[in-house]
Amino acid sequence: MRSSRRRRLLVPVLLCALAVFATVPTDAMGDDDGSGAGSGISAQVASLYEDAALAAQQYEAGRQEADVQRARAERTEALLNRQRREIAVLHEDLGRIARAQYRDGGGLPVAAQLVLADTPDALMRGQHIFSQVNLGLANSLGKNRRAEARLAADESKASAAWQALEQRNNELATLKATIEQKLEEAQGRLQGEANASVAAGSCRGAVRLDQPQTAFTQPWVAPVETYQLSAGFGSGGERWVNRHTGQDFAVPIGTPVRAVGAGRVVSVACGGPFGIAIVIQHANGYCTQYAHLAAVTVDQGEQVRTGQWIGQSGTTGNSTGPHLHFEVRVTPEAGSAVDPVPWLAARGVPVG
Repeated sequence: MRSSRRRRLLVPVLLCALAVFATVPTDAMGDDDGSGAGSGISAQVASLYEDAALAAQQYEAGRQEADVQRARAERTEALLNRQRREIAVLHEDLGRIARAQYRDGGGLPVAAQLVLADTPDALMRGQHIFSQVNLGLANSLGKNRRAEARLAADESKASAAWQALEQRNNELATLKATIEQKLEEAQGRLQGEANASVAAGSCRGAVRLDQPQTAFTQPWVAPVETYQLSAGFGSGGERWVNRHTGQDFAVPIGTPVRAVGAGRVVSVACGGPFGIAIVIQHANGYCTQYAHLAAVTVDQGEQVRTGQWIGQSGTTGNSTGPHLHFEVRVTPEAGSAVDPVPWLAARGVPVG
């Protein structure tokens, strides 16, 4: 079990490291005023999604910094232990000097030895012993005081630094949990609206979100930025009549979905096994589909660019959990799908 002293011994440079956490994510949660484009729960989820990602990065950076400083603390404690051993040696030296003085004087003080000296040589030897004893005693006392003062200062600084880091990490953890709770609530509202649209068989229209400042130099990108692959192309299961016709990307509700390449939106649909879905036709003749969405940010007939946000992931239609179902088709219609993983890889976008 780690001692309480060790927990306190993080070095003072932590206070400088805390500067990287100065940016605090904004609170994007608000009420849906129904004012139209750029507002509402979709925009709130998108903003909270970015805030949650930033908070997670800050918290992770804080945790990593704490790990680094904990290693430094162990080295610092080793140095402090060495100082403690040196102080113990000094204490022993003081005792040894006192015992030697008593032993060499035969029980008489050094001053008395000088007075009782029989010869000049004995007097000189007595003066030399007296000088050496006093000098050694003074040096030992001085080293002892300096070592104890240095030890106390190091422990005080290390304790203050650890407390500052621990407080900041607690603040980051609280902030992260608060944003994630708001995001979860907003995701629930977004999915509720999406389910209502699918049930009615009518999409509620494009929600215009603020697009990220990106400048993709490559013509193709993955449909989501961060993901885990789940069901793959051609896999079997009770959810599909035949085989799975696309690649699933497991992502939370509200995750921004990107156009994998430039093209034109040929279909925005609600209802059916795909739920809310978008189909984009690209210049090379292929089409890509993005299904089980919670919201769309483009309209049918609209031209889109590589990496543009075209929707938000969800779990509409025949879906057992939040994910993006991504297809590559030879035609805009279902039934013409090809395996999207090698298709993307051939265009410089490995997913896995």
